[in-house]
Amino acid sequence: MATSPTTVTAYAAPAPKAPLERTTVPRRPVGERDVAIEIKYAGICHSDIHQVRDEWFEGIFPMVPGHEIAGVVTEVGPGVTRYTVGDRVGVGCMVGSCCRCVNCRAGEEQFCLEGSIQTYNGRLPDGSPTYGGYSTHIVVDEDFVLRIPDSLELDVAAPLLCAGITTYSPLAHWKAGPGRKVAVVGLGGLGHMGVKIAHAMGAEVTVLSQSLRKKDDGLRLDADHYYATSDPETFTRLAGTFDLILNTVSANLDLDAYLSLLRLDGALVHVGAPEHPSSFNQFSLIGMRRSMAGSSIGGIRETQEMLDFCAEHGLGAEIEVISADRINEAYERVTAGDVRYRFVIDIASLHD
Repeated sequence: MATSPTTVTAYAAPAPKAPLERTTVPRRPVGERDVAIEIKYAGICHSDIHQVRDEWFEGIFPMVPGHEIAGVVTEVGPGVTRYTVGDRVGVGCMVGSCCRCVNCRAGEEQFCLEGSIQTYNGRLPDGSPTYGGYSTHIVVDEDFVLRIPDSLELDVAAPLLCAGITTYSPLAHWKAGPGRKVAVVGLGGLGHMGVKIAHAMGAEVTVLSQSLRKKDDGLRLDADHYYATSDPETFTRLAGTFDLILNTVSANLDLDAYLSLLRLDGALVHVGAPEHPSSFNQFSLIGMRRSMAGSSIGGIRETQEMLDFCAEHGLGAEIEVISADRINEAYERVTAGDVRYRFVIDIASLHD
């Protein structure tokens, strides 16, 4: 059996707001129930940028971001039953949880009452920091490894481990499907997957974007309608229209205006997280028994369900593959909205 490296090449932010640089980080030896993975591709999520810039909470540095990981199994521990060497696998936003609390037992490990262990910027039970997917290898407990179906290429599958499940989970929970009108706010890394998945579920899909700049893309990605939110007429025309609005942007919105677009019992669900708090008028909810909610990623069971759903419907992320030495450039472009629609790092470039 192969012996996986315990020191691996990675790209890390050495301090808050510092540019990422090439370095090495430790990986634990493969334990009883561990799976060692040679990472082939890692997606760049907007949350990576927020965290290396300390915009959400105090981070752990040096920080190796990356929780959209696709690769191949190189070694398994003696107690592993689900995976063998050569399997195509993925790792998403978490690599552990207590596995005992009511939420974990229900398959909702992302809501672990003791706190799930994040793939990066977290701590393992022994107190050591977790390092993410901008690296050549990772070692993960088999319970937090996903199987990537053969029909999905690894590069387009990588962003599904965050962007895919972050949109799939609320669309499934709030029952997007035939006869339901769904709006997706923002056509970015999250939003473009929201459009694809909602359409595949059978919903009538509308994109609400600041401008019409990406309208052709939105319609190509199977949106039925596309409106500019910078036009006040949009909110008049679409008042009381939607069963579900999925907000994917990391910016503060006029929540009362968006709530006005919901019909009776409609829900506005946030998966984007702005840096600053938002406010709204409770009467925007009371009048039509509307709801406002948030959603995180999904549990491991639902994430596998999402991957299988995407494989069945031929859904992958729209990507631009880059080498690791372009990560800092990619961060600036993501911040400027200059990506269609997910940067994916070719980890082979880290071996050079």
